[in-house]
Amino acid sequence: MRIIPAIDIIDGKCVRLSKGDYNTKIIYNENPLEVAKEFEAHGIEYLHLVDLDGAKSSKIVNYKILEQIASQTKLKIDFGGGLKADSDLKIAFESGANQITGGSIAVKNRAIFEKWIAEYGADKIILGADANNEKVAVSGWLEDSNEDLVPFIQNYQSKGIEYVICTDIAKDGMLEGPSFDLYAKILAAANGLKLIASGGISTFDELPKLAEIGCEGTIIGKAIYEGRISLKQLENYIISL
Repeated sequence: MRIIPAIDIIDGKCVRLSKGDYNTKIIYNENPLEVAKEFEAHGIEYLHLVDLDGAKSSKIVNYKILEQIASQTKLKIDFGGGLKADSDLKIAFESGANQITGGSIAVKNRAIFEKWIAEYGADKIILGADANNEKVAVSGWLEDSNEDLVPFIQNYQSKGIEYVICTDIAKDGMLEGPSFDLYAKILAAANGLKLIASGGISTFDELPKLAEIGCEGTIIGKAIYEGRISLKQLENYIISL
């Protein structure tokens, strides 16, 4: 299972929110590149980079930070937040993203998201299926859609999607443990899916459990920043794989 630390960006700074609420913002570092380099120094190869300003403004905003991290580390970056048009995608890939994550766009403009899957390939496009009570949430989690989570994922799997990041919003940033049952349910319904668990991870012991369920990767945010899971523990876990 891949270990994927998260860096969320507001105003160029590394922050974390609770349940996606912008009013709960905590700034952990003024310099996201510094954070990314520290991850890389501990043997981490992947990074989940989220442009929270972009998610709110419906266009890519913090691409310069993506460019900085991509050019000064070897991290393989998946980038999301505010990707709504072909031009946003072009900027993200030209700025060094290995993959992009589309969430709101996959609900609000299926045609363009399906075109991206066909054009760039399933290894480059990740479906961001973030949910509240198993309903897909959009617009930086500021609104719920009427889409049921599991059929939504199954539909995109039929269109070629292989990678899905699923965040249970109720768990995100709460350090209360991830949604094991939800992930097991998704994997039982979507055979062969590369599911990346996100939200709520609070202790190191939860990682082997997610691997056991069959998650392909896990995104860890606040647990690292709050010192609940050390980078040394993650380094040792990666070495043991």
